[in-house]
Amino acid sequence: MAVFCSGTGSNFKALFHAIIEHELPAEIVLCLSNRSQCGAVDFAKEYGIETLHLSEKQFGTNDDFAHAMLSALQERQIDMILLAGYLRKIPDAVIAAYPEKIVNIHPSLLPQFGGHGMYGMRVHEAVIESGETRSGATVHFVNEEYDKGRIIMQNHVPVLPGDTAETLAERVLRCEHRLYPAALEKLLDEQP
Repeated sequence: MAVFCSGTGSNFKALFHAIIEHELPAEIVLCLSNRSQCGAVDFAKEYGIETLHLSEKQFGTNDDFAHAMLSALQERQIDMILLAGYLRKIPDAVIAAYPEKIVNIHPSLLPQFGGHGMYGMRVHEAVIESGETRSGATVHFVNEEYDKGRIIMQNHVPVLPGDTAETLAERVLRCEHRLYPAALEKLLDEQP
């Protein structure tokens, strides 16, 4: 498996530890990031997982970027891609090569509060502004449209009176750290 990350790597860490602790039949062999330095890359290096910095800025065209990404994945015989705070759109050619093999976690109960530009604190601010009484996290397959792939698993948390985007984000993140490993385990159990 490859994990794609852009930030601190907290979901990457949750997945990595779940694989070890629950003896899941999976191995993370690559951490791909659009940033040369971030917490996720540091974590991967600490545990001997290969890291690869791959950014659109390194290539003349989107096709060249997609080709480089596909080549890197195929060279390492990647079967599944787990997005863990990866803040870039996956190229269509990569999605086509990995149908229902690219998984993402989103900090809301999709289809609500998803789509282009809906990530991080923006999601939590929108949830609070809407007056919703619950939020949560969704694990879903990735397709060509932001946050529109088939839902694998969801879990909810309450939106409490007086919540700020920050307090809600903390609660949702704790939910994500439980949900993503559970969804991965479910996917692995369903494999032939």
